Amino acid sequence: MPRRSEAGAPARPELADVFFALGDATRLRLVAILCAGGAFSITQLTAASDITRQAVTKHLQVLASAGLVQDLRVGRERLWQLDPTQIEEARRSLETITRQWEHALGKLKAFAEG
Repeated sequence: MPRRSEAGAPARPELADVFFALGDATRLRLVAILCAGGAFSITQLTAASDITRQAVTKHLQVLASAGLVQDLRVGRERLWQLDPTQIEEARRSLETITRQWEHALGKLKAFAEG
């Protein structure tokens, strides 16, 4: 049974990996590129960048471990594409937290004014 936070929303510890992966500027940039749609090679992902292919590969592995991207084999080439499922889960989690904060701030405001 999933743990629940004090406000009743399910705790999602696996989303910590998603937020960790998105917390790095390079990985966030890679996700933004992949959001354009399609599958991209390491060469395409390193174009117009000073980041090495090896560094991009390591960042993609972190993103893959968090479930944010997946790789495909096309012939000898390895292509990467976005898997938006975890991003959507993270977005829903942030919306829940936002509602909880708005509720708490509303109660604080009512208390302060009353």
